[in-house]
Amino acid sequence: MAASPAKRRHKVRRRADMSLLGGIRPPIAILSALLLTLAGITALGFGRAGEESVPKAVMTSQQHFAEDGAVAMRASIDESAADLARTAGLFNAGDPAQPDAVVDKIGSVYQKWVGTAVVEISSGKMLAARGENVPVTAIDTSKLSEKDGLSPRMVRLANGETRLLSLQLLSWEGQPQQLLIASSSLRFPGISLGKFRSIAVIDSTGRILSSDGIPESEQVLTEDQRTGVERSKKQLKAFAEVAAKRAEEHPLKANVPGEGGYTGVSGSLRGGTFQGDRAIAGYAALTGPEPGKGTVATSLGLTVVAMVDVAEDPTRVTDPLFGLLAAGALLLIGALAVGVLLGTVQRPLLRLFLESRRLTRGDLTRPVRVPRHGEAARIGQALERLRRQLLGERSEADTAGAGRRGRIGARALLVVCGVLLLAWSGPMLLLVNRADATAVVPEQVTNDQRERTDTLSDRVRRSLNEGHADLVSVAGLLGARTSPEDMTKVLDRTRNEHGRYRSLYVRAADGTILARSGESPRLPDAPKDGEKGDGKDGGKDGRPFADDIAVLNDSGTEPVIASYAELSGRDGSTVVGEFRIDFINSLLKRPGLGEIRVVDAERRVLGGNSGYLAFEGLPSARLDELAAGTGQKTGLSARAGAVVYRDGSGVQVAGAAPFVGGGAAKSLNWMVVSWQPAAGLAIPEYSLQNRTVLAGLLGITAAAACLGWLHIVVVRPLREVAKQAESLAGGDRRTVLYPRHHDEVGAIARSLELLRQQVLEQRKRDGAGATAAPAPVPPQAPAQAPAGRN
Repeated sequence: MAASPAKRRHKVRRRADMSLLGGIRPPIAILSALLLTLAGITALGFGRAGEESVPKAVMTSQQHFAEDGAVAMRASIDESAADLARTAGLFNAGDPAQPDAVVDKIGSVYQKWVGTAVVEISSGKMLAARGENVPVTAIDTSKLSEKDGLSPRMVRLANGETRLLSLQLLSWEGQPQQLLIASSSLRFPGISLGKFRSIAVIDSTGRILSSDGIPESEQVLTEDQRTGVERSKKQLKAFAEVAAKRAEEHPLKANVPGEGGYTGVSGSLRGGTFQGDRAIAGYAALTGPEPGKGTVATSLGLTVVAMVDVAEDPTRVTDPLFGLLAAGALLLIGALAVGVLLGTVQRPLLRLFLESRRLTRGDLTRPVRVPRHGEAARIGQALERLRRQLLGERSEADTAGAGRRGRIGARALLVVCGVLLLAWSGPMLLLVNRADATAVVPEQVTNDQRERTDTLSDRVRRSLNEGHADLVSVAGLLGARTSPEDMTKVLDRTRNEHGRYRSLYVRAADGTILARSGESPRLPDAPKDGEKGDGKDGGKDGRPFADDIAVLNDSGTEPVIASYAELSGRDGSTVVGEFRIDFINSLLKRPGLGEIRVVDAERRVLGGNSGYLAFEGLPSARLDELAAGTGQKTGLSARAGAVVYRDGSGVQVAGAAPFVGGGAAKSLNWMVVSWQPAAGLAIPEYSLQNRTVLAGLLGITAAAACLGWLHIVVVRPLREVAKQAESLAGGDRRTVLYPRHHDEVGAIARSLELLRQQVLEQRKRDGAGATAAPAPVPPQAPAQAPAGRN
């Protein structure tokens, strides 16, 4: 059943209304909304870039400092527990040892425990003790067989200090079982505090278990200093209470997304002011080296809090007037661009849409209002010619072709609008608020770069010393009667308990490898298992090399770092351990320090936290100068240093710290060098620059997206429709016009198709009328043929 005329008109009207949901209006409207939003963000956002009296970079640096302390504390506790367990296992694997020999051996190899003791479990009798009195009464020996009965525990002494007790069993067949106890203080190993900084470790309730950096009241001279000490203690206690509550949160909820670098809960806190200085703190809960993986230390529920006083800067880096001016300029330019689009693209197109619909309805009395420029002018001229053709009129334009064509098309107008918006976005992106020349790096950030680099240097040194101590411990338990099979078992156990070694082996004085665990030895002139060597080495009396820890090569893709310890009763045999370079590199992966390198005494790179070439030099001459200057002794030893560089490539913060301290690693004379661009720090000047660049990027993105949308959806189909309209007006009645989209351009194409059909119908009617209209002619006599014709 055919639809009624009213229904058809309603259908056509609804289709026309639906077309207006797309087309030219949405891109222009969205562009206007985006420019208004960007203007608001510009006006409100720029004034906040320098409002904080303490830059965010300083706050973040304190967070990283606390994380360094937590990593050092966790590593120290886990290392102590592993060393005690391994030592007890080595004793249990050998012949029964006297309690005094056990504690003496532990004390000679490791100096990390303040007190050690051996207790007979059945009777509770103290068999041997060294160092500080161990609080044995705090241990219930009847519960040692329960689950986690040998787990480390914290004990508070009568003087208020806290001790961490580590427990292991000593068991030999035919003898009463003994308990080995090692007591250690909860102090930070090798943390460089610098000036005016304090650090503390707290439990899950916020109670301070150990602190460093705040002097006692009797250690200061003046009343003002005593007041400052009391204030610091109260502030640290307040920070500890807040940090303990926040440490209970889940890391994914507590940490800022995207910061990364630390798998546990960490953050920064802002405290009160005292004599113009603001107290700020960083906190970090002890967490495992991998997400979700707990260790002995993480089970204790400890949190590290680091506090420092920072001078506040009450001045503002930027004036909010800049944001207002930039927003005003964007509004003016945006209004001009949108006005161009409305007046020269949207309005002519909508007028053509209405004119084409009028012609399809049969209203041919009024001439078509032809736009002035571009594709709209071409389509308008074609519509006017079609109107005349439907009226039966002929003009010179119909026979000669198209009339005047607009020189400025819609594509050129889009380019003009893009240039207008780029005039605002380009300077914001490339020229305005450049921070390299004016950036002020806070002194605290430079100090933290130095102190954190010094802490990292000490951590590498201690790790190497721990590795050498492991070898000394193993060497002390391998006697003259130990078989190669038993040697291999001890080496395997040691290598599995510590991931720092790539290879462990026992080497005879003549170079023969008696036992091995791990990869093949890379010691020069080291023969294969069972073969005889030539005895050539870098040391004396059969030693594999001169120093306890040494780098065995000076070229290649990877440095060979090894340590050794002599075996007693084996005529110059040694236990050699080759370190994994990946282990050293893993110690350097700390956030907030930038690029980090370990260099030797000749400043050749041995390790790093990112890509590097072994034995290459530092990447710049100024870093080499910093390393050379820092390596010079000042007083008894060299000291860590830091500097801020400014040149054409930007501002850079660098720090260097040599190995300072005893142990086998002292002879290496290594150094840790770190550097990072100041542009990566949350400094107000760079924050303002980043916001300015972001505003420019948003402006370019909005212009490209909306103008590109217009070009794809409107301009390209409009150019095609203009060509088809001119062809139709010029006499092409065969080409069918199909709309690409249900919008204004598509509606014009549909109208042109209807006009094409009307022109064809008119031609058919005219042709039919021409053949049927002539009247019958009466018959006449045939005309006489001309003379001379047949």
